[in-house]
Amino acid sequence: MGIDVRHLRAICVIAEAGSVTAAAAQLNLSQPALTAQLHRIEELLGGVLFVRSRAGVEPTELGRRVLSRARVVLNEVDAFVDDFREPLRAPGFVRFGTVHLACAASLVDRVKEAFPDTEVALRIEPSSRLLVDAVTHGQLDAALIGIMEGFDIPLGGMLANRTLIPRYPIFIALSASHRLAGQDSVDLADLRDERWVGPPGPDDGSLTSLRRACRAAGFEPDIRYDAPSGAGQPLVRSGNGVRLVDPTWPQPPGTAVLPLRGEPQIARLLVIWRRDAFSHTECEQLYRAVTHAFLDHVPNNPAFERWWKANPQTHPILQQ
Repeated sequence: MGIDVRHLRAICVIAEAGSVTAAAAQLNLSQPALTAQLHRIEELLGGVLFVRSRAGVEPTELGRRVLSRARVVLNEVDAFVDDFREPLRAPGFVRFGTVHLACAASLVDRVKEAFPDTEVALRIEPSSRLLVDAVTHGQLDAALIGIMEGFDIPLGGMLANRTLIPRYPIFIALSASHRLAGQDSVDLADLRDERWVGPPGPDDGSLTSLRRACRAAGFEPDIRYDAPSGAGQPLVRSGNGVRLVDPTWPQPPGTAVLPLRGEPQIARLLVIWRRDAFSHTECEQLYRAVTHAFLDHVPNNPAFERWWKANPQTHPILQQ
């Protein structure tokens, strides 16, 4: 057996997803099948490509060299196909969707920079599943979605995707007057007596993930409020509840936004798009635009900025 494009794509997806399990889901393979495929590739190349780490898997020195060459080859293969296909996106227009992240406003500006003389429409949804459906059915051209660790959302053959952030901690928002607000981080077990604002996108696994983490910490969360996206902020500020939040939001007045110890709530961020909406070059431009929109907001929360600098393996991978 020789190395083919399918193998190169597999190892690139593993690197971007940060784990074999997450990569297998993206590739529509079982985890054992992808693990076996990876071992065969390593035998052919004469060395180990990935090692396990606290965050998942990381490429070895050989792995980094192989990935660098593999991305060049895959770029050429994808460009070969896309250069003969005209994008079917409405001319002069990009319809973009996103979950409720701090970078939502920056997405409009960054996508417009990447596609001059193009108007950008933006749809913000609490549910990644609804965004996937909208891109699948041609209501959107592309979207930035979040998926909780341990869950997945099937992507049909019409959709392409690329990992933006393979491992992304969810923070907790408390009233500034809360007894824990002055700490550097919060233990989930210390929130056992709190009233909770339900997390956005429960159909994506966020609610199940919260319940699972709380049960592991020894309690059942009291989900008292159903307030999608930012509508729960006044409840938190007034001390009536706590909620999980995107860590790149600035701390609203009267609120503390802190890490959870041990990172019991982890998500990954993906950029998805319709294969018939963008050329190969435009896909790279779109990914770079979304990357820079996200990076614009890393400094918003000093606690997240510290986490970000300490975890370079989670940073977006930009093609050269």
